[in-house]
Amino acid sequence: MKNQKMYEADDKMISLIRDNYDLLQMLGSFGMHLGFGDKTVQETCEDNGVDTYTFLAVVNFTINGYGEYGANAQPPVGDERLSVPTLLHYLEASHAYYLDFQLPFIRRELSECLNPADSLGQLIMKLYDDYSHEIRRHMQYEQKTLFPYVRSLLEGHAQTEYSIETFSKHHGAADLKLRELKLLIIKYLPGDGYHNNMLTATLHDIYDNEQWLHQHSMVEDYIFVPAIRLLEQRTKQSDVTRNISDMVFKGTGQNNESLSDREKDVIVALVQGMANKEIADHLCISINTVITHRRNIARKLQIHSPAGLTIYAIINGLVDISSVKL
Repeated sequence: MKNQKMYEADDKMISLIRDNYDLLQMLGSFGMHLGFGDKTVQETCEDNGVDTYTFLAVVNFTINGYGEYGANAQPPVGDERLSVPTLLHYLEASHAYYLDFQLPFIRRELSECLNPADSLGQLIMKLYDDYSHEIRRHMQYEQKTLFPYVRSLLEGHAQTEYSIETFSKHHGAADLKLRELKLLIIKYLPGDGYHNNMLTATLHDIYDNEQWLHQHSMVEDYIFVPAIRLLEQRTKQSDVTRNISDMVFKGTGQNNESLSDREKDVIVALVQGMANKEIADHLCISINTVITHRRNIARKLQIHSPAGLTIYAIINGLVDISSVKL
């Protein structure tokens, strides 16, 4: 069924699908459609607006497995070349496929080959519904919380109340229900050939989808989460840069409250490395007055670090850069 190899951008897309037909659903989640002729992977991706590197990263990870990620493996590191928008679209479309099509499809299969008047058949349906509820609850959490958070990061906004580390990807409860369901189906196989064949086919679909869901979770764990962790770092760094820029401009005429001459003297002293007592002695004021000035400076400029004050002082001509000890 699979031909384990690392596919590259110039490989034919038809070869990839021919060797790994279980990737057909993945194409749909990437927004790619059949009918690509003899085009390469890169040509097909470009035709459909999909980042080629990200597509191949997910494909090769899925095909070649993840045995190297054992219990003692180091946390995966984000790959800067991955396209987060492409990953986000892929995961959202995969959720839609699983929730809107696959779960209802298997339920219909079960209902057609089980006797609704039979107590064991009713139990099997209940276990499946409980399993579906767990999966639906987890995926809806991602859709309502995780995915909007990622979109805010892509827009350059870092939310302090949430991070990728708070995202839980454990499916333990759902996995347990699925194991019970499979055991019951295996033991319950009816005696007549027709219903036996129907239930066997349904059980095969359940096993296939269990594998699909496991691969989906691993893509989240080892590709998506590290990529978002890296995006968080970039966004926070951008926020720091933007905040410093805002602080600087606030001191060049955009701030409604201008600094007093004494407050500027305090800034110069701070930039020169003086402590509160040294500033008080230097300016012939009390330590409490120094503290009050510093509080007012922080409120007016929204600068709370020595580095920020140093940049402000240099930009606004309060000190010469040559006199600052960097």
